Amino acid sequence: MMTKPAMDFTPSAPKGKTVASVLSSDLTVVGNLRTTGDIQVEGTVEGDIRAHLLTVGESATIRGEIVADDIVVNGRVIGRVRGLKVRLTSTARVEGDIIHKTIAIESGAHFEGSVQRQEDPLSSGRVTSATMPSMRPDALAAGDAG
Repeated sequence: MMTKPAMDFTPSAPKGKTVASVLSSDLTVVGNLRTTGDIQVEGTVEGDIRAHLLTVGESATIRGEIVADDIVVNGRVIGRVRGLKVRLTSTARVEGDIIHKTIAIESGAHFEGSVQRQEDPLSSGRVTSATMPSMRPDALAAGDAG
């Protein structure tokens, strides 16, 4: 009886180092992406993304919520951004709220939305009225009356 030789499935990256998954500029993904690793998006994603490190390339467009420990936006994001460290470079175009622990916005970045700092922005779900101050016009007017 012959036995087959064992196949070697050694990862190509050295142990301890991670290699980012890259979505090329000619790729469009419709659906959610989830990984404990790193993702670099150069194409289009229509869905939510959760990763350890997410890099949005200059040619990229993401329509959905992005959640990661580290987020670097060079391209376009339409949706909520939640990260421990969020960086918008000078070429970033973000339309949506940003929930962060630390944030850096370079000169030239375009941002439309609100910014909220939280100690743990990754574990929080959707922002509810209980966590946001009341911005009703009648509440503001009542405060001015006294």
